[in-house]
Amino acid sequence: MSALEYNGAAVVAMKGKDCVAIAADKRFGIQAQTVSFNFKKIFEMHDKLYVGLPGLATDVQTLANKLKYNLNLYQLRENKKMKPKTFQGLVSSLLYEKRFGPYFVEPVVAGLDPKTNEPFVAALDLIGCPMETDDFVVSGTCTEQLYGMCESLWRPDMEPDDLFETISQALLNAVDRDALSGWGAVVHVIEKDKVTTRTLKARMD
Repeated sequence: MSALEYNGAAVVAMKGKDCVAIAADKRFGIQAQTVSFNFKKIFEMHDKLYVGLPGLATDVQTLANKLKYNLNLYQLRENKKMKPKTFQGLVSSLLYEKRFGPYFVEPVVAGLDPKTNEPFVAALDLIGCPMETDDFVVSGTCTEQLYGMCESLWRPDMEPDDLFETISQALLNAVDRDALSGWGAVVHVIEKDKVTTRTLKARMD
């Protein structure tokens, strides 16, 4: 079993019309044994920028702290909020720096540009190779199921409520086909003037 699959995870981000959503499951397990179901996998970097970190739980927490530290340094030095595209570059360089002994995390970046409010989603692999898309990105232990659901349900220019419904259905139905993820989910919908966070009930088996 790969270290990326050891604790189990499912993260997905989607673009909508002037909004973006990111969702993750809440399970923390050790292979097939479930330890808890309130493990944090999505981290707020600033009010319009979130990062989802599926992978090895120890590396998830280490990387989340390092990213927040670097982001704070940037904001002190530049006196402005970091753009999602710039943050993706930060994540990429941080991961590539450690490529010979990598963090076992495959991040998902979602946010709005602080000035233009343009939606942005991207995913990276464990050595920082970025993939920026115009629709959705997925990461974790059930990526095949997530791709199937997202390809079926996603459509361009969805309003925030439709985007929430779509990302929720995609995630909940994907994790039902994966033994290593699920046990509840959390969804953040980021709009230009607010962020809506909802917790979803899921199958607990």
